[in-house]
Amino acid sequence: MKCPYCLSEVDEQAVVCRTCTKDLYLFKPLMQKIADLEEKLSHVQNSEALQNRILELEGYVHDLQTQAESQEETEAHKFVLWFRTLCLPLIILLIAHGLITVVYDINLLYLRVVSIVVPLPFAYWLFQQRQRAVVPWFLGAVLLASCAVVGMSTITFWVDHSPILPQSRIEWKEFIEYSASISFSFLTGMLLGTFAYLKRIRSQRQVAINPWVKALVNGLGDGKLSPDALHGLMRKVNEFGGTAVALGTTALSIYTGLKGVLG
Repeated sequence: MKCPYCLSEVDEQAVVCRTCTKDLYLFKPLMQKIADLEEKLSHVQNSEALQNRILELEGYVHDLQTQAESQEETEAHKFVLWFRTLCLPLIILLIAHGLITVVYDINLLYLRVVSIVVPLPFAYWLFQQRQRAVVPWFLGAVLLASCAVVGMSTITFWVDHSPILPQSRIEWKEFIEYSASISFSFLTGMLLGTFAYLKRIRSQRQVAINPWVKALVNGLGDGKLSPDALHGLMRKVNEFGGTAVALGTTALSIYTGLKGVLG
């Protein structure tokens, strides 16, 4: 049997993986079923039905693994994740603002570029680990962006006593655009991290082809287009769509971040 966490070989009697030291008690029944079905496959000529069943069970294992990982995240661990993913980039952005505008007094274009670049890797690191809820983290990104812009205004207030909050319609527009730039940068990192996670999962196990897709293929071109070929095409289209979304959010982040400076 193989460990659902690291895919290393596991003894049938083991309750803990020797390689990654993860508990296996939740997965032992399904792991045994998968092993039994794989053994049957070696003696069956038409193995398509059993192969699909194995893939289905492996999907259940993956779901259980995700649930187990969610349960392992204690409140303290969640606090560390929120601090590391949201507070650290906030601190970096405030330090960058102080250095660029106060200490060195250089072009604000550099600050906008830093504001676009900094949030992305933090979000990518978080979402490439496992599947996470997008909405709460994006709301956290909006909060991060708002706190960053208000914090930068506070630093400016300490230097030249200018108002912290926007005082005119134009200033509010710049405030919103700058905050959106930081938020979209974080969203881009979330999307890229999710794509990396899903790609890793796909490389660990095959994806079963939907029977309706196979029926459709059989009616196209007298079988010239195989189910595997169509599935690969659909996967490429899906990846292209995800890449297009990530590029779109990146473009929005750059546009909203640099519009006020370059305009």
